[in-house]
Amino acid sequence: SFCYQGFKLQGAVEEVYEDLLQEGLTRIFITAEELRSSHMRSLIRAAQESSDAEVPQTLRASVSCTSPAVYIYTSGTTGLHKAAVINQTRLLAALAVLASNGVTDSDVIYVTLPLYHTAGFLVGFMGSIETGSTIILRRKFSASQFWDECRAHNVTVIQYIGEVLRYLCNTPQRASDKEHAVRLAIGNGLRSDVWREFLKRFGHIQVREFYASTEGNVGFVNYAGKIGAVGRVSFLHKKLFPYALIQYDTECDEPVRNSRGLCVEVPKGQTGLLVSKITEIAPFVGYAQNEQQTEKKRLRDVFKHGDVYFNSGDLLKIDHDNFIYFQDRVGDTFRWKGENVATTEVSDIISMLDFVEEANVYGVRVPGHEGRIGMAAVKLMDGVEFECKKTFDHVCRFLPVYARPRFIRIQSSMDITATFKQLKLKLVEAGFNPSMATDSLYFLCERERTYVSLTPSIYQQILSHSIKL
Repeated sequence: SFCYQGFKLQGAVEEVYEDLLQEGLTRIFITAEELRSSHMRSLIRAAQESSDAEVPQTLRASVSCTSPAVYIYTSGTTGLHKAAVINQTRLLAALAVLASNGVTDSDVIYVTLPLYHTAGFLVGFMGSIETGSTIILRRKFSASQFWDECRAHNVTVIQYIGEVLRYLCNTPQRASDKEHAVRLAIGNGLRSDVWREFLKRFGHIQVREFYASTEGNVGFVNYAGKIGAVGRVSFLHKKLFPYALIQYDTECDEPVRNSRGLCVEVPKGQTGLLVSKITEIAPFVGYAQNEQQTEKKRLRDVFKHGDVYFNSGDLLKIDHDNFIYFQDRVGDTFRWKGENVATTEVSDIISMLDFVEEANVYGVRVPGHEGRIGMAAVKLMDGVEFECKKTFDHVCRFLPVYARPRFIRIQSSMDITATFKQLKLKLVEAGFNPSMATDSLYFLCERERTYVSLTPSIYQQILSHSIKL
């Protein structure tokens, strides 16, 4: 069976109906009363007409812990969406997230995330059912109405992902900002500067930042509330779920290997690729009908010849107090002047400027140069202009020379996924050619000590190496 939500999507499903039948699909349900096609059934009516008798155990006789429970598509930040297989064990583990953070049946949970992704569906929606909590579901996230609705429904727990809390911090300040019943915010992808601003602006709220991925086999939760961290390393956790941070060559886009052909673990304080051993209690099921992409996520011969680890594709760092921090995604970090540049770190710095609403940092190639040079797509606050000199002084103060964005693109809006993750691929492909851009482009000019408009003349001087980078 296949169930989906939304009357507007009936036409899209009708278009691929024959393909769905070839995949062995027999029934299509939709959560609507009015149906446009005889190929579909109303889930609402089916529920109303269903028997109150207990479900026969024979219907689940063939279902085990390793049986697929749902397919959840990845967000697609690094390519096409892929259907990750979530088995019954993984689903049950996700249900424990809210309960393990102290959520009970007396809580009211506000879920604004899409239910076709892991966070909204498994952690928020199904986790609320597991704990017996009251769920306030919103079809689409609204920063302007968020706190009013929290007050109206006496919300005690909110869920966030990506940039949600930053959007809330960017709303106009109100006298009522701290007048609410919210005690807990749980989610992932929260930047340190936004974390501090959120607590300062909206009061004492416990923030439980966690790290996980839809298809991954390891996760962390920051129970201590250490700002910026996604968790803390513990002996027992690492014993149950063996993981490590290994050296990664961002230029060659592959792990560093020693003379024996094995990977090299990074010391504390250094950034490395997170890998987690694939075991019986930490399996990697992979992607539905996509063995090629599944195999790409398996890393072999890591610490012993023949072992297999899950390649998270994420770069993390463990400090000397054993707190672990997300740094960047593989492919986002780029190398310039022999140094690794973490795009999230540069984005954080640029976003500190009071006229910048959002910054998306990436590396672009320049003919005749090794590696990729920094570029930032920036969305300004409404009604303000880009301040060239102030931006120059700011990046020079907070960033080393190799990490300073040499090119800036001013955009009216940012391309993001449904879970508020920034998309970089199109921006990388667009490059910095002013004759091919409709956006305003700027160039960091060291001679004039400011950002200047990137003209076709400057562009040609860069290509001819008349201007040194």
